[in-house]
Amino acid sequence: MITYKRLTEKELDVFIKMRIDQLREEGAKEDTDLRPALRDYYDRHMKDGTFVSWIALDGERIIGTSGMSFVEKPPYFGCPSGKLGLLSSMYTNKEYRRQGIAKELLSRVVEEARKYGCGTIQITASDMGVLLYTDFGFVKNNNFMQFKL
Repeated sequence: MITYKRLTEKELDVFIKMRIDQLREEGAKEDTDLRPALRDYYDRHMKDGTFVSWIALDGERIIGTSGMSFVEKPPYFGCPSGKLGLLSSMYTNKEYRRQGIAKELLSRVVEEARKYGCGTIQITASDMGVLLYTDFGFVKNNNFMQFKL
């Protein structure tokens, strides 16, 4: 039976491993050890409430993850609160996919963003995730751009 709970410090090592597995599966080029930076990020932002995650478990085994980072920028017409949710770490182990786990995790972190007061949620979706997000109601923005420093 699949159960769901909020991520705690206790599960963080497995969560980080799954985040790295997700990035590898999406084809990211590995040119550094991300574990220390991820550990630092999650430690700081879980403590100050600007990162929240729900995880899916089969017994004691984590089989799915989600993450929502909260940021604030000047309000704009599309988001008068200026509070944004940045969705990340949506990952389900291969043998558990197509069972509604990602949708349940997504619902839970979207509710967290709503409680935080976010006016919008953004994600850079993998090819595999696009259907999940569009079915949920996310809309593509073809103007998303990034400048790497």
